[in-house]
Amino acid sequence: MADWRALGIRPADILIPRQPYLTSRWPVVALDQYTSQPEVWRAAEAQVGEAPSTLRLVVPEAFLEETEVRSEQVYQAMEDYLARDIFDTLQDSFVLVERQTQSGSRVGLVLTIDLEQYDYAPGSSALIRATEQTVLERIPPRLQVRERSALEISHVMLLVDDKADSLLGPLFQQRASLTPVYDLELLMDGGRVRGWQVDRAQDHEQLNVALRALKDQVAPGGLLFAVGDGNHSLAAAKASWDKQKVGLSEGQREAHIARFALVELVNLHSPALLFEPIHRIAFGADSARLLQVLDPLGPREDQQAPDITLVGAQGDLPLKLTRVKGLVTDAVQQLLDEARLPLDYVHGIQALRDIAASQGGTGILMPDFPKDQLFPTVQTAGRLPRKTFSMGEANEKRFYLEARKIR
Repeated sequence: MADWRALGIRPADILIPRQPYLTSRWPVVALDQYTSQPEVWRAAEAQVGEAPSTLRLVVPEAFLEETEVRSEQVYQAMEDYLARDIFDTLQDSFVLVERQTQSGSRVGLVLTIDLEQYDYAPGSSALIRATEQTVLERIPPRLQVRERSALEISHVMLLVDDKADSLLGPLFQQRASLTPVYDLELLMDGGRVRGWQVDRAQDHEQLNVALRALKDQVAPGGLLFAVGDGNHSLAAAKASWDKQKVGLSEGQREAHIARFALVELVNLHSPALLFEPIHRIAFGADSARLLQVLDPLGPREDQQAPDITLVGAQGDLPLKLTRVKGLVTDAVQQLLDEARLPLDYVHGIQALRDIAASQGGTGILMPDFPKDQLFPTVQTAGRLPRKTFSMGEANEKRFYLEARKIR
């Protein structure tokens, strides 16, 4: 049997809806997408209808004002789905995933991480680390939800720096020998997703050996995994485990269900995993107001090599920021925070333009972040500024599909 204790991950008892509940209406995209476009979520609700769906198991951030009512409905739906026995259990398994989007086909592996080997604090030497600043104020409400939930579903995407594709590549090549568990067209323009159960001892051993080889390449104190999406969800899971482990013996802690959290592991170097900048929109502010806010950075119009571009009713204004030290995103975000402007964070250039046109305000097109700099930057700087990059467009994000009992 493969030993996962030193590697920060392990297989799990994963829940998948059984037929006839496993349909395209079951998966929906991560709850932190389309935050300024509630109509996208309303359309999904109409398509789902009364069918079992992960839409009933989350509160989309587009409906934050309805959080209290919707949260109670989430807890009830979880209990209802368990009582109705709608799930099959894939025991001691991984799930190999192929996701097809407009950017291509990316491969992932659904698994659990050991929260004892995850840390979101800057400067950590943990094996699994956050990539962006964790806003501590965002943890308590998520912690409350986790503590009341019977099920865990996950939009967390965990990244591994595997240029040779030695971990997931060989397993994907062998997928014809694995047991298929789903093949679905996704709602919300999400493309297609296929999954295979990985439960054979030889496949576990193959993954274990490949992962140990990758770990051997990591310098002492280096990171093996970086959290690409869903860090605040993991931070809440960590907080929950830290509370629950008090008073437990070492033996009780070793395999406690709350010690682990469900994620999808993806190779950073997948050609279909595109790093896109996360843009900002400042409501109630025109370009002139934003120029005032950004003045300490020495903004000047530059059509050839702009750092950022303001997008609003006055048209586009490309700007070079002549007094920036360090990352542009960090410098701009600090000034926006100081100005206390109402902000939203938007994935996709066209979405930013649509929101600016329909809701007013001024968008800020942010610069790209090269993905091959992710691990070195996290290793040396401790983290990236909040909302530096997005892994693909909103419809390419991870969809909720697999589940796990957490109590």
